[in-house]
Amino acid sequence: MNIEQKVRELVEQKIADRPDLFLVDVKMHPNGKLIILMDGDQGIGIGDCAAISRHVGFHLEEENVIEQAYNLEVSSPGLDTPLSEKRQYQKNIGRTVSVKQSDSKHEGKLVMVTDEGITIEEKIKEKGKKPEVTETLIPFDKITETKVLISFK
Repeated sequence: MNIEQKVRELVEQKIADRPDLFLVDVKMHPNGKLIILMDGDQGIGIGDCAAISRHVGFHLEEENVIEQAYNLEVSSPGLDTPLSEKRQYQKNIGRTVSVKQSDSKHEGKLVMVTDEGITIEEKIKEKGKKPEVTETLIPFDKITETKVLISFK
């Protein structure tokens, strides 16, 4: 079992009694930085991140999992971090997203999330016509990247 798998296991243990929280990603970087990205259906607070950090750190030390010095960081994904988990999509329903596919890019309001993919409402503007709002279904397996767009209006 590698370090990332072990950390995933420890995080899942810690949040077993918190169905509102979920693990987004674990990355062990060659420079010794161990990053755990967490989220929650209503977001995640600093207290939860600290508790997860203490739990994971304690067990990694106790079991001497990592040989070299490392720096453990537990946080929520930043605004510039692409969505990767279905639950992240669900908590962002109603927000404007940018969805990249291998051959195209879509922008619109995220209106629905299913097991197969997402539906966004996008405005299609043809020259000389009023923009038309259409719903576009995008399967998860066709998405290369999705980011939430922040509006400062």
